[in-house]
Amino acid sequence: MSNPYSTIQAQAKQILFGAFDKLGLKPAEIKFEEPTEESFGELATPICLELAKKLGKAPTVFADELVEQIEIQPDSLIERVNAADPGYINFFVNYPKLAQITLESIHELGSKYGSSDVGKEVILLLEHTSANPDGPLHVGHLRNLVIGDSLARILRAAGYQVEVQYYINDMGRQIALVVWGILNLKAQLTEDKKPDHKIVDVYIEANKRLGQDPTIENQVNELLRKYEANDPKVVEQFKFAVNFCIKGIVQTLTRLGVRHDKFIWESTFVRNGSVQKILEQLGKTAHAKEEAGALILDLAKFGVEKALVLTRGDGTTLYTTRDIAYHFWKFSQANQVVDIVGADHKLPMQQLKLALQILGQQQMPEVIIFEFVSLPFGKMSTRAGRFISVDELVDEAIDRAKKEVEKRRTEALEIFKAKTAEMVGIGAIKYNIVKVAPEKPMVFKWEEALDFERIGAPFIQYAHARACRILEKAKLPKETNYQLLLSSYEKRLVKLLAKYPSVVEEAAQTRKPYLVAIYAQALADEFNKFYRFVPVLKAETPELFSARLALVNCVRQVLANSLDLLGIAAPTEM
Repeated sequence: MSNPYSTIQAQAKQILFGAFDKLGLKPAEIKFEEPTEESFGELATPICLELAKKLGKAPTVFADELVEQIEIQPDSLIERVNAADPGYINFFVNYPKLAQITLESIHELGSKYGSSDVGKEVILLLEHTSANPDGPLHVGHLRNLVIGDSLARILRAAGYQVEVQYYINDMGRQIALVVWGILNLKAQLTEDKKPDHKIVDVYIEANKRLGQDPTIENQVNELLRKYEANDPKVVEQFKFAVNFCIKGIVQTLTRLGVRHDKFIWESTFVRNGSVQKILEQLGKTAHAKEEAGALILDLAKFGVEKALVLTRGDGTTLYTTRDIAYHFWKFSQANQVVDIVGADHKLPMQQLKLALQILGQQQMPEVIIFEFVSLPFGKMSTRAGRFISVDELVDEAIDRAKKEVEKRRTEALEIFKAKTAEMVGIGAIKYNIVKVAPEKPMVFKWEEALDFERIGAPFIQYAHARACRILEKAKLPKETNYQLLLSSYEKRLVKLLAKYPSVVEEAAQTRKPYLVAIYAQALADEFNKFYRFVPVLKAETPELFSARLALVNCVRQVLANSLDLLGIAAPTEM
């Protein structure tokens, strides 16, 4: 049974529908809640509160009548059902049976426990990160790539056929300014420095020169015009600059364990005629207008006051115009499209969706908008050279993690300290970001990210390492009676383990990776309580020793599976 909690809900529904049928009733839908108190069982439904009024009965009376009609099959995971004020129906799980089924499933499935095929029919195209190739990834991009990578992993675990794309903005003004800088500042793009950091040096200096000499703007615009017109020499210059920067960006992504399946250049849609086709189609609609030689799309009828500028006065296109063509292509490749963008893209994405609607596109992209990560100091600006690169943040995290590891493992070899520090440092950054819902703004704080005691990734990684250390001291039994795990600590662990597949499924379907992050922290916390109060290696009987050791192994496995979905390493020793 790969999803125990889903089975419990299905059985609870079946039991209720059977009882309703005896009363001659057919409710349209039954919703369940998870009670906060164990005395109310594992599942509860307020269905009697909803129906009693229509039937002219008190909810408590109706709940009692319904419970009297309930029949539970011998093989059910539901042990008993009761009615409770003010009209709830509570379901209590057959715990020994749940323990046996859950832990056997984890033992059999291993790293596949939590995986499912709920999304097997869906081909999903996920775009994330897509930072401009004018410099290294910085803290502002970090939330995008962390959410995107964890979501891709979770979707794949739920059976979705996922392709992850990075959209390269090679036609933007920033890139034209970089190209101008390479041509006019005698910049030597050698690899004595990481490529993306070399490019940003050019970009910053070119911006300074532009501030001193406004006529440079005309030269930059001319480069853009020639690039869009497919001038061979200029195309070569742009491609060199973009590829050079992307090489450095990919190095950063690789270090973080983030992989994209395809890199799509926005110029592709200008070169293949897709953008021109979009312009012709939109130009024929009642929403299109010309102002000072520019083509705009008036969206006031849709409640959007700001018009979408499709082309500039010189005929060159803008980012959103090309993005419209890109999205039409996306929907030719996939059943579902998901875009992860920053809060500054709210208006452009709204405009893009309306343009797609005007053009007759039926399905719209799902847009996950995240608020930005900030540091506890100053506002960042790539243009002015005030930013913290992801590379710098990772280096700092690893340095800080190394100090923590050295405090705890003074006797360890340097190679162990370095490897552990890298796993802990990168994990700390990722977890501190993914655990917060995207719509909530957040401030990155080192004391939270590197918390070994309670709320950070190191706490979860340490719980995994602790489980590994216990397992090193004894051999796992071939047969185990899991039904012996009856203490409150063991029960809470088993119930949490049983919930894991449902958490993964919900995170995939609602596009909320933070659900897995919250779950992993809860499991690590519960395991630490178990470790503190329940003897494993010194269990009272050999049978109990075997059962508890097997439970520890199941916790280890699910912690590892959870961390993997978040793109975080699971150290076997810390």
